[in-house]
Amino acid sequence: MGYETAAPTDVDSVVPDEYGGMWFLKDALDTEQLGFTVLELEPDGKGKEHDHETDGQEEIYYVVEGEVDVDLADETVTLSTDDALRLDPEETRQIHNHGDKRAKLVLAGAPR
Repeated sequence: MGYETAAPTDVDSVVPDEYGGMWFLKDALDTEQLGFTVLELEPDGKGKEHDHETDGQEEIYYVVEGEVDVDLADETVTLSTDDALRLDPEETRQIHNHGDKRAKLVLAGAPR
């Protein structure tokens, strides 16, 4: 078969429900390099501060619904619905939902 399908309901969230949800779909989609994640953050929710310097993975964040701030080492980038942001592997980042509604994002990453 030349394709795979998957949905967040096919895998367990890696964060507790009260914070939203985060579903890693890489394994369910059987990708070799590309990571594909759906992230939902409740108001005042935040993701883990991290970088990908050791694994060389660049990431793209795409906002499906809502608005989030992405805190970088030297600045904060605000993203709204339909905005996308690409991040170099060594860039430290943390996503925050300072809004009053749940935010939904798609995160994609692969080695540079």
